[in-house]
Amino acid sequence: MTEVPKNESVDRKTLQRVAFASAVGTTIEFYDFFIYGTAAALVFPKIFFPALGATAGLVASFATFAVAFVARPVGALFFGHFGDRIGRKRTLVVTLLVMGTATVVIGLLPGASTIGVAAPIALVVLRFAQGFAVGGEWAGAVLLTAEYAPPGKRGVYAIFPQLGAPIAFALASATFLVTGLTLGDADQVFLDYGWRIPFLLSIVLVGAGLYVRLKISETPVFQQARGGPEASALLGTTPLLSAIRTQGRAILLGGGSGIALFAFFYMGTAYLTSFGTSPSGAGLSRPTVLTMGIVAGIAFGATTIVCGWLSDRVGRKRLVVAANAVAVAWGLLLFPVLGIGTGWAFGLGLVVTLAIVGVQYGPAGALLPELFETRHRYTGAGAAYNLSAILGGAVPPLIATPLAAAFGPFAIGIMLCILALISVSCAAALPETRSVDMTAAARASA
Repeated sequence: MTEVPKNESVDRKTLQRVAFASAVGTTIEFYDFFIYGTAAALVFPKIFFPALGATAGLVASFATFAVAFVARPVGALFFGHFGDRIGRKRTLVVTLLVMGTATVVIGLLPGASTIGVAAPIALVVLRFAQGFAVGGEWAGAVLLTAEYAPPGKRGVYAIFPQLGAPIAFALASATFLVTGLTLGDADQVFLDYGWRIPFLLSIVLVGAGLYVRLKISETPVFQQARGGPEASALLGTTPLLSAIRTQGRAILLGGGSGIALFAFFYMGTAYLTSFGTSPSGAGLSRPTVLTMGIVAGIAFGATTIVCGWLSDRVGRKRLVVAANAVAVAWGLLLFPVLGIGTGWAFGLGLVVTLAIVGVQYGPAGALLPELFETRHRYTGAGAAYNLSAILGGAVPPLIATPLAAAFGPFAIGIMLCILALISVSCAAALPETRSVDMTAAARASA
Protein backbone atom coordinates (compact mmCIF):
# COMPACT_ATOMS: atom_id res chain seq x y z
CA MET A 1 0.00 0.00 0.00
CA THR A 2 1.11 3.56 -0.65
CA GLU A 3 1.70 5.75 2.39
CA VAL A 4 -0.43 8.88 2.67
CA PRO A 5 1.92 11.86 3.05
CA LYS A 6 -0.30 13.67 5.55
CA ASN A 7 2.21 13.82 8.37
CA GLU A 8 4.84 15.52 6.24
CA SER A 9 3.12 18.79 7.21
CA VAL A 10 4.06 18.33 10.88
CA ASP A 11 6.96 20.67 11.65
CA ARG A 12 10.29 19.43 12.98
CA LYS A 13 9.89 21.17 16.34
CA THR A 14 6.60 19.36 16.97
CA LEU A 15 8.14 16.02 16.00
CA GLN A 16 11.06 16.63 18.35
CA ARG A 17 8.67 17.49 21.19
CA VAL A 18 6.62 14.34 20.55
CA ALA A 19 9.74 12.16 20.39
CA PHE A 20 11.04 13.65 23.64
CA ALA A 21 7.65 13.33 25.36
CA SER A 22 7.35 9.66 24.43
CA ALA A 23 10.92 8.87 25.50
CA VAL A 24 10.70 10.75 28.81
CA GLY A 25 7.33 9.25 29.64
CA THR A 26 8.28 5.64 29.00
CA THR A 27 11.61 6.13 30.79
CA ILE A 28 9.75 7.26 33.89
CA GLU A 29 7.17 4.49 33.64
CA PHE A 30 9.77 1.77 33.17
CA TYR A 31 12.14 3.25 35.75
CA ASP A 32 9.35 2.90 38.30
CA PHE A 33 8.67 -0.61 37.03
CA PHE A 34 12.31 -1.76 37.06
CA ILE A 35 13.33 -0.43 40.43
CA TYR A 36 10.65 -2.73 41.77
CA GLY A 37 12.29 -5.66 39.96
CA THR A 38 15.70 -4.76 41.38
CA ALA A 39 14.27 -4.38 44.87
CA ALA A 40 12.37 -7.67 44.49
CA ALA A 41 15.69 -9.40 43.88
CA LEU A 42 17.81 -7.58 46.48
CA VAL A 43 15.54 -6.33 49.28
CA PHE A 44 11.90 -7.42 49.40
CA PRO A 45 12.47 -11.04 50.55
CA LYS A 46 13.98 -9.67 53.79
CA ILE A 47 11.66 -6.66 54.22
CA PHE A 48 8.26 -8.12 53.36
CA PHE A 49 8.74 -11.92 53.61
CA PRO A 50 11.32 -12.46 56.37
CA ALA A 51 9.52 -15.45 57.89
CA LEU A 52 9.67 -17.53 54.72
CA GLY A 53 13.42 -18.01 54.48
CA ALA A 54 15.74 -17.19 51.59
CA THR A 55 14.36 -19.38 48.78
CA ALA A 56 10.65 -19.15 49.63
CA GLY A 57 11.04 -15.42 50.34
CA LEU A 58 12.59 -14.87 46.92
CA VAL A 59 9.79 -16.86 45.24
CA ALA A 60 7.18 -14.80 47.12
CA SER A 61 8.97 -11.60 46.18
CA PHE A 62 8.98 -12.51 42.50
CA ALA A 63 5.33 -13.52 42.82
CA THR A 64 4.55 -9.90 43.73
CA PHE A 65 6.68 -8.88 40.74
CA ALA A 66 4.50 -11.14 38.57
CA VAL A 67 1.29 -9.52 39.86
CA ALA A 68 1.99 -6.55 37.60
CA PHE A 69 1.85 -8.80 34.57
CA VAL A 70 -1.63 -9.93 35.52
CA ALA A 71 -2.55 -6.25 35.84
CA ARG A 72 -0.95 -5.23 32.57
CA PRO A 73 -3.55 -6.69 30.18
CA VAL A 74 -6.30 -5.27 32.40
CA GLY A 75 -4.68 -1.86 32.16
CA ALA A 76 -4.13 -2.27 28.43
CA LEU A 77 -7.81 -2.92 27.83
CA PHE A 78 -8.98 -0.19 30.22
CA PHE A 79 -6.68 2.54 28.95
CA GLY A 80 -6.89 1.24 25.39
CA HIS A 81 -10.65 1.80 25.45
CA PHE A 82 -10.26 5.42 26.47
CA GLY A 83 -7.20 5.95 24.27
CA ASP A 84 -9.25 4.88 21.24
CA ARG A 85 -12.28 6.90 22.35
CA ILE A 86 -10.97 10.19 23.80
CA GLY A 87 -7.40 10.29 22.51
CA ARG A 88 -3.82 9.22 23.12
CA LYS A 89 -2.58 12.32 24.98
CA ARG A 90 -5.09 12.49 27.84
CA THR A 91 -4.84 8.76 28.46
CA LEU A 92 -1.06 8.92 28.71
CA VAL A 93 -1.23 11.68 31.33
CA VAL A 94 -3.39 9.43 33.53
CA THR A 95 -1.10 6.38 33.17
CA LEU A 96 1.86 8.47 34.26
CA LEU A 97 0.05 9.77 37.36
CA VAL A 98 -1.10 6.29 38.44
CA MET A 99 2.36 4.79 38.00
CA GLY A 100 4.15 7.59 39.80
CA THR A 101 1.79 7.59 42.78
CA ALA A 102 2.03 3.82 43.28
CA THR A 103 5.82 3.91 43.12
CA VAL A 104 6.23 6.72 45.66
CA VAL A 105 3.85 4.98 48.08
CA ILE A 106 5.91 1.77 47.82
CA GLY A 107 8.91 3.83 48.92
CA LEU A 108 6.98 4.87 52.04
CA LEU A 109 5.52 1.44 52.85
CA PRO A 110 6.48 -0.03 56.26
CA GLY A 111 7.87 -3.56 56.31
CA ALA A 112 6.43 -6.76 57.77
CA SER A 113 8.29 -6.19 61.05
CA THR A 114 6.25 -3.01 61.56
CA ILE A 115 2.73 -3.72 60.29
CA GLY A 116 2.80 -7.49 59.84
CA VAL A 117 0.82 -9.16 57.06
CA ALA A 118 -0.62 -5.81 55.95
CA ALA A 119 2.79 -4.97 54.46
CA PRO A 120 2.91 -7.67 51.75
CA ILE A 121 -0.82 -7.17 51.05
CA ALA A 122 -0.30 -3.44 50.47
CA LEU A 123 2.76 -4.24 48.34
CA VAL A 124 0.68 -6.50 46.10
CA VAL A 125 -2.01 -3.82 45.68
CA LEU A 126 0.55 -1.16 44.76
CA ARG A 127 2.33 -3.54 42.40
CA PHE A 128 -1.00 -4.19 40.70
CA ALA A 129 -1.41 -0.43 40.24
CA GLN A 130 2.05 -0.23 38.66
CA GLY A 131 1.23 -2.97 36.19
CA PHE A 132 -2.20 -1.46 35.49
CA ALA A 133 -0.57 1.83 34.48
CA VAL A 134 2.25 0.30 32.43
CA GLY A 135 -0.34 -1.79 30.59
CA GLY A 136 -1.82 1.41 29.20
CA GLU A 137 1.44 3.31 28.81
CA TRP A 138 3.35 1.48 26.11
CA ALA A 139 0.70 1.40 23.38
CA GLY A 140 -0.12 5.06 23.84
CA ALA A 141 3.53 6.11 23.75
CA VAL A 142 4.34 4.22 20.55
CA LEU A 143 1.11 5.41 18.93
CA LEU A 144 2.11 8.96 19.76
CA THR A 145 5.26 8.66 17.65
CA ALA A 146 3.91 6.28 14.99
CA GLU A 147 0.89 8.46 14.26
CA TYR A 148 3.01 11.62 14.09
CA ALA A 149 5.93 10.16 12.12
CA PRO A 150 6.55 11.15 8.47
CA PRO A 151 6.23 8.44 5.81
CA GLY A 152 9.13 6.02 5.75
CA LYS A 153 10.38 7.08 9.20
CA ARG A 154 8.05 5.33 11.62
CA GLY A 155 10.78 2.89 12.64
CA VAL A 156 13.10 5.78 13.51
CA TYR A 157 10.53 7.73 15.50
CA ALA A 158 9.25 4.60 17.24
CA ILE A 159 12.76 4.18 18.68
CA PHE A 160 12.13 7.00 21.15
CA PRO A 161 9.45 5.36 23.31
CA GLN A 162 11.34 2.07 23.04
CA LEU A 163 14.43 3.71 24.52
CA GLY A 164 12.51 4.21 27.75
CA ALA A 165 13.11 0.58 28.75
CA PRO A 166 16.91 0.41 28.33
CA ILE A 167 17.44 3.89 29.75
CA ALA A 168 15.23 3.05 32.71
CA PHE A 169 17.03 -0.23 33.39
CA ALA A 170 20.42 1.47 33.33
CA LEU A 171 19.06 4.33 35.45
CA ALA A 172 17.47 1.98 38.00
CA SER A 173 20.71 0.01 38.31
CA ALA A 174 22.69 3.24 38.64
CA THR A 175 20.35 4.61 41.31
CA PHE A 176 20.65 1.49 43.45
CA LEU A 177 24.41 1.43 42.86
CA VAL A 178 24.91 5.05 43.90
CA THR A 179 22.60 4.59 46.89
CA GLY A 180 24.55 1.55 48.03
CA LEU A 181 27.95 3.20 47.55
CA THR A 182 26.83 6.40 49.27
CA LEU A 183 25.71 4.39 52.27
CA GLY A 184 28.97 2.45 52.24
CA ASP A 185 27.06 -0.54 50.86
CA ALA A 186 26.19 -1.39 54.45
CA ASP A 187 23.52 -4.07 54.15
CA GLN A 188 21.53 -3.07 57.23
CA VAL A 189 21.41 0.62 56.31
CA PHE A 190 20.45 -0.28 52.76
CA LEU A 191 17.70 -2.59 54.04
CA ASP A 192 16.47 -0.04 56.61
CA TYR A 193 15.95 2.90 54.26
CA GLY A 194 18.48 3.02 51.42
CA TRP A 195 16.32 0.95 49.06
CA ARG A 196 13.49 3.50 49.45
CA ILE A 197 15.42 6.38 47.90
CA PRO A 198 15.04 5.25 44.24
CA PHE A 199 11.27 4.92 44.75
CA LEU A 200 10.92 8.36 46.32
CA LEU A 201 13.05 10.01 43.61
CA SER A 202 10.40 8.94 41.14
CA ILE A 203 8.26 11.94 42.09
CA VAL A 204 10.78 14.28 40.46
CA LEU A 205 10.75 12.31 37.22
CA VAL A 206 6.95 12.17 37.16
CA GLY A 207 6.73 15.95 37.48
CA ALA A 208 9.05 16.38 34.50
CA GLY A 209 7.13 13.83 32.46
CA LEU A 210 3.77 15.47 33.12
CA TYR A 211 5.11 18.86 32.08
CA VAL A 212 6.32 17.50 28.75
CA ARG A 213 3.19 15.48 27.98
CA LEU A 214 0.85 18.36 28.71
CA LYS A 215 2.71 20.43 26.10
CA ILE A 216 1.97 18.15 23.13
CA SER A 217 -1.17 17.92 20.97
CA GLU A 218 -3.29 14.94 20.00
CA THR A 219 -1.90 12.87 17.09
CA PRO A 220 -2.91 13.97 13.56
CA VAL A 221 -4.01 10.44 12.62
CA PHE A 222 -6.45 10.28 15.55
CA GLN A 223 -7.73 13.79 14.84
CA GLN A 224 -8.28 12.89 11.19
CA ALA A 225 -10.18 9.74 12.18
CA ARG A 226 -12.42 11.71 14.55
CA GLY A 227 -13.34 14.12 11.77
CA GLY A 228 -13.56 11.60 8.94
CA PRO A 229 -15.33 8.39 7.90
CA GLU A 230 -14.02 6.47 10.92
CA ALA A 231 -15.67 8.86 13.41
CA SER A 232 -18.80 6.72 13.74
CA ALA A 233 -16.67 3.57 14.14
CA LEU A 234 -14.64 5.23 16.90
CA LEU A 235 -17.78 5.97 18.90
CA GLY A 236 -20.12 3.21 17.80
CA THR A 237 -18.14 0.08 18.68
CA THR A 238 -16.29 -1.04 21.79
CA PRO A 239 -12.61 -0.99 20.75
CA LEU A 240 -11.89 -4.38 22.35
CA LEU A 241 -14.76 -6.13 20.58
CA SER A 242 -13.83 -4.43 17.32
CA ALA A 243 -10.20 -5.51 17.61
CA ILE A 244 -11.04 -9.11 18.51
CA ARG A 245 -13.70 -9.48 15.85
CA THR A 246 -11.75 -8.01 12.95
CA GLN A 247 -8.09 -8.51 13.95
CA GLY A 248 -8.00 -11.21 16.60
CA ARG A 249 -5.36 -13.14 14.68
CA ALA A 250 -3.10 -10.08 14.63
CA ILE A 251 -3.38 -9.81 18.42
CA LEU A 252 -2.44 -13.47 18.89
CA LEU A 253 0.46 -13.47 16.42
CA GLY A 254 1.76 -10.09 17.56
CA GLY A 255 1.57 -11.23 21.17
CA GLY A 256 3.16 -14.59 20.44
CA SER A 257 6.06 -13.01 18.56
CA GLY A 258 7.06 -11.06 21.69
CA ILE A 259 6.97 -13.84 24.29
CA ALA A 260 10.71 -14.51 24.05
CA LEU A 261 11.43 -10.77 24.13
CA PHE A 262 9.77 -10.44 27.53
CA ALA A 263 11.12 -13.73 28.84
CA PHE A 264 14.71 -12.79 28.07
CA PHE A 265 14.29 -9.23 29.22
CA TYR A 266 12.75 -9.94 32.61
CA MET A 267 15.03 -12.89 33.21
CA GLY A 268 17.90 -10.50 32.52
CA THR A 269 16.67 -7.55 34.55
CA ALA A 270 15.07 -9.37 37.50
CA TYR A 271 16.14 -13.01 37.85
CA LEU A 272 19.78 -12.54 36.86
CA THR A 273 20.11 -9.67 39.34
CA SER A 274 19.21 -12.15 42.08
CA PHE A 275 21.32 -14.92 40.50
CA GLY A 276 24.35 -12.63 40.27
CA THR A 277 24.32 -11.71 43.98
CA SER A 278 23.26 -15.10 45.34
CA PRO A 279 25.98 -17.31 46.94
CA SER A 280 24.40 -20.29 45.14
CA GLY A 281 24.49 -18.36 41.84
CA ALA A 282 27.34 -16.19 40.59
CA GLY A 283 28.19 -14.97 44.11
CA LEU A 284 29.13 -11.47 42.95
CA SER A 285 28.90 -8.28 44.97
CA ARG A 286 25.87 -6.02 44.63
CA PRO A 287 27.90 -3.12 43.11
CA THR A 288 29.41 -5.48 40.52
CA VAL A 289 26.02 -6.81 39.44
CA LEU A 290 24.47 -3.33 39.31
CA THR A 291 27.41 -1.98 37.29
CA MET A 292 26.97 -4.79 34.79
CA GLY A 293 23.28 -3.88 34.67
CA ILE A 294 24.26 -0.39 33.52
CA VAL A 295 26.50 -1.83 30.79
CA ALA A 296 23.76 -4.24 29.68
CA GLY A 297 21.26 -1.36 29.58
CA ILE A 298 23.60 0.52 27.25
CA ALA A 299 23.91 -2.53 24.98
CA PHE A 300 20.14 -2.93 25.01
CA GLY A 301 19.69 0.71 24.04
CA ALA A 302 22.28 0.51 21.25
CA THR A 303 20.66 -2.50 19.55
CA THR A 304 17.23 -0.90 19.98
CA ILE A 305 18.41 2.24 18.15
CA VAL A 306 20.22 0.42 15.36
CA CYS A 307 17.43 -2.08 14.68
CA GLY A 308 14.65 0.49 14.91
CA TRP A 309 16.47 2.55 12.27
CA LEU A 310 17.24 -0.55 10.22
CA SER A 311 13.58 -1.63 10.24
CA ASP A 312 12.71 1.29 7.93
CA ARG A 313 15.15 -0.17 5.41
CA VAL A 314 14.88 -3.95 5.63
CA GLY A 315 11.46 -4.31 7.26
CA ARG A 316 10.18 -5.06 10.76
CA LYS A 317 9.38 -8.74 10.31
CA ARG A 318 12.85 -9.79 9.16
CA LEU A 319 14.49 -8.36 12.29
CA VAL A 320 11.90 -9.79 14.68
CA VAL A 321 12.26 -13.27 13.16
CA ALA A 322 16.08 -13.01 13.32
CA ALA A 323 16.06 -11.93 16.98
CA ASN A 324 13.83 -14.83 17.99
CA ALA A 325 15.91 -17.31 15.99
CA VAL A 326 19.07 -16.20 17.80
CA ALA A 327 17.17 -16.39 21.10
CA VAL A 328 16.49 -20.09 20.49
CA ALA A 329 20.21 -20.83 20.53
CA TRP A 330 21.12 -18.35 23.27
CA GLY A 331 18.53 -19.86 25.60
CA LEU A 332 20.60 -23.04 25.64
CA LEU A 333 23.95 -21.22 25.90
CA LEU A 334 23.12 -18.67 28.60
CA PHE A 335 23.44 -20.77 31.73
CA PRO A 336 26.54 -22.70 30.60
CA VAL A 337 28.16 -19.27 30.11
CA LEU A 338 26.98 -18.10 33.54
CA GLY A 339 28.20 -21.41 34.97
CA ILE A 340 31.80 -20.39 34.26
CA GLY A 341 31.39 -18.49 37.50
CA THR A 342 33.43 -15.36 36.78
CA GLY A 343 32.37 -11.74 36.74
CA TRP A 344 33.10 -11.32 33.05
CA ALA A 345 31.04 -14.43 32.22
CA PHE A 346 28.07 -13.03 34.14
CA GLY A 347 28.50 -9.68 32.39
CA LEU A 348 28.69 -11.38 28.99
CA GLY A 349 25.54 -13.37 29.69
CA LEU A 350 23.60 -10.29 30.77
CA VAL A 351 24.82 -8.07 27.91
CA VAL A 352 24.13 -10.61 25.16
CA THR A 353 20.70 -11.42 26.60
CA LEU A 354 19.58 -7.79 26.56
CA ALA A 355 21.26 -7.05 23.22
CA ILE A 356 19.14 -9.81 21.63
CA VAL A 357 16.05 -8.24 23.19
CA GLY A 358 16.98 -4.89 21.64
CA VAL A 359 17.10 -6.37 18.14
CA GLN A 360 13.39 -7.15 18.41
CA TYR A 361 12.38 -4.29 20.68
CA GLY A 362 13.55 -1.63 18.22
CA PRO A 363 11.23 -2.70 15.36
CA ALA A 364 8.34 -3.65 17.69
CA GLY A 365 7.53 0.00 18.41
CA ALA A 366 6.43 0.46 14.81
CA LEU A 367 5.36 -3.10 14.00
CA LEU A 368 2.53 -3.54 16.51
CA PRO A 369 0.76 -0.20 15.86
CA GLU A 370 1.02 -0.83 12.10
CA LEU A 371 -0.91 -4.08 12.47
CA PHE A 372 -4.13 -2.37 13.59
CA GLU A 373 -6.75 0.08 12.36
CA THR A 374 -7.02 3.54 13.92
CA ARG A 375 -10.41 2.84 15.56
CA HIS A 376 -8.92 0.16 17.82
CA ARG A 377 -5.17 0.65 17.42
CA TYR A 378 -4.50 1.61 21.07
CA THR A 379 -6.47 -1.42 22.27
CA GLY A 380 -5.11 -3.88 19.68
CA ALA A 381 -1.44 -2.92 20.02
CA GLY A 382 -1.73 -2.84 23.82
CA ALA A 383 -3.47 -6.22 23.93
CA ALA A 384 -0.78 -7.86 21.76
CA TYR A 385 2.07 -6.27 23.70
CA ASN A 386 0.67 -7.23 27.08
CA LEU A 387 -0.19 -10.74 25.94
CA SER A 388 3.55 -11.08 25.32
CA ALA A 389 4.24 -9.54 28.72
CA ILE A 390 2.11 -11.90 30.78
CA LEU A 391 3.23 -15.06 28.94
CA GLY A 392 6.89 -14.10 28.69
CA GLY A 393 7.38 -11.73 31.61
CA ALA A 394 5.27 -13.09 34.45
CA VAL A 395 5.76 -16.84 34.29
CA PRO A 396 9.53 -17.34 33.62
CA PRO A 397 10.90 -15.25 36.55
CA LEU A 398 8.32 -16.82 38.86
CA ILE A 399 9.17 -20.44 38.07
CA ALA A 400 12.90 -19.95 37.41
CA THR A 401 13.99 -20.29 41.06
CA PRO A 402 12.10 -23.54 41.82
CA LEU A 403 12.98 -24.89 38.35
CA ALA A 404 16.68 -24.33 38.96
CA ALA A 405 16.41 -25.81 42.46
CA ALA A 406 14.79 -28.99 41.11
CA PHE A 407 16.66 -29.57 37.84
CA GLY A 408 19.59 -27.17 37.76
CA PRO A 409 20.03 -23.82 35.95
CA PHE A 410 20.16 -25.44 32.48
CA ALA A 411 16.43 -26.23 32.86
CA ILE A 412 15.79 -22.48 32.73
CA GLY A 413 17.67 -22.34 29.45
CA ILE A 414 15.48 -25.09 28.01
CA MET A 415 12.39 -23.13 29.05
CA LEU A 416 13.75 -20.01 27.33
CA CYS A 417 14.54 -22.01 24.19
CA ILE A 418 10.96 -23.35 24.01
CA LEU A 419 9.50 -19.86 24.43
CA ALA A 420 11.77 -18.55 21.66
CA LEU A 421 10.59 -21.33 19.32
CA ILE A 422 6.99 -20.23 19.90
CA SER A 423 7.94 -16.62 19.19
CA VAL A 424 9.85 -17.32 16.00
CA SER A 425 6.88 -19.32 14.67
CA CYS A 426 4.45 -16.46 15.38
CA ALA A 427 6.82 -13.85 13.96
CA ALA A 428 7.20 -15.82 10.74
CA ALA A 429 3.41 -15.72 10.28
CA LEU A 430 3.20 -11.93 10.63
CA PRO A 431 2.92 -9.69 7.55
CA GLU A 432 5.51 -7.04 6.73
CA THR A 433 4.07 -3.69 7.86
CA ARG A 434 6.59 -0.93 7.13
CA SER A 435 4.66 0.36 4.07
CA VAL A 436 1.12 0.29 5.47
CA ASP A 437 -1.11 3.37 5.46
CA MET A 438 -1.97 4.11 9.10
CA THR A 439 -4.82 6.40 8.06
CA ALA A 440 -6.62 3.65 6.11
CA ALA A 441 -10.04 2.64 7.42
CA ALA A 442 -9.29 -1.07 7.06
CA ARG A 443 -6.24 -3.23 7.61
CA ALA A 444 -5.45 -6.58 6.07
CA SER A 445 -5.53 -9.30 8.69
CA ALA A 446 -2.19 -10.69 9.87
